[in-house]
Amino acid sequence: MAKRRLTLQQRRRIAATQAGKQADNTKAGPGAENLGTVVARYGNQADIETRQASGRFRVYRCHIRANVGSLATGDSVTWRKTDRESVVVAVHPRHSEITRPDNRGNLRTIAANVDIAGIVVAPEPELHTNLIDRYLVAAEACAVRPLILCNKTDLFDRESSDAISGELKLYDKLGYPLHFISAKKNRGIEALAKAISNSTTVFVGQSGVGKSSLINALCPDSNHSVGELSEAKAKGTHTTTTTRLCHLPEGGTVIDSPGIREFGLWHLDRQQVENGFIEFRPFLGHCKFRNCSHTHEAGCAIMRALAEGKISEPRMASYRHIMASISEA
Repeated sequence: MAKRRLTLQQRRRIAATQAGKQADNTKAGPGAENLGTVVARYGNQADIETRQASGRFRVYRCHIRANVGSLATGDSVTWRKTDRESVVVAVHPRHSEITRPDNRGNLRTIAANVDIAGIVVAPEPELHTNLIDRYLVAAEACAVRPLILCNKTDLFDRESSDAISGELKLYDKLGYPLHFISAKKNRGIEALAKAISNSTTVFVGQSGVGKSSLINALCPDSNHSVGELSEAKAKGTHTTTTTRLCHLPEGGTVIDSPGIREFGLWHLDRQQVENGFIEFRPFLGHCKFRNCSHTHEAGCAIMRALAEGKISEPRMASYRHIMASISEA
């Protein structure tokens, strides 16, 4: 079902509001239309946040009209009060979105209108660079700026610090911003807050890496639930079940997303995956064959760059693993 488009009257009202011609987005009377942002989604309902005349935000629980389509945290919407309830009546176009296929193969939006993807990793649960690469590919595909955040540095000993720093050094060489932080000890939080201020950031990563703890450190009034690692398998518990948006004291917003152990890229084609490996870009289009798989073909520019050390072995292996998983799917 197609999403409902805004009417000309609604577009004019939005333009007037953004130009400052209306003092207050929220109208109390039944039928009045208001602008808002989805801060959480619950089935056919959503929490919609609207700025009041005082400058403060107020959250309204709204039903979602069937013709509006699927909403995600971060969506900008128009909603209306009726005599009985509040209803989302239209969703505005997104400038970006982070998506992934769900278990049924349907494409699901994790967060909408985001500027930064904070890829959170930690010494526990075990760090997997292929998962980092998958998030990087997804971020590059939708033009969202990625940050790599290594949380729980308070658990480092010399051996684990050297090992993890060595694995992440590769991303630093590629030019990806890298932050070593500890939400528990409040290390590096101020620098991270500065890096993501005045932007909308979504935190992604495995369960148990401390995404909710980071949000609590960045937004002290958020009170997000924090889970413990399973002692049996050192895997995180799913304490965050709903993607939710919070405001940063320094300006900007941050979105917490449920932890996942796998991140499928079945919705992307080969060209999007290739472009997602930024070190491949200077060599793309220079292979002898147009449909080069970069595995065995003569005259492959990517394999030549690999042999010359311009592309690393771990990243090449990660690329091939991703392409194999897409083929299998």
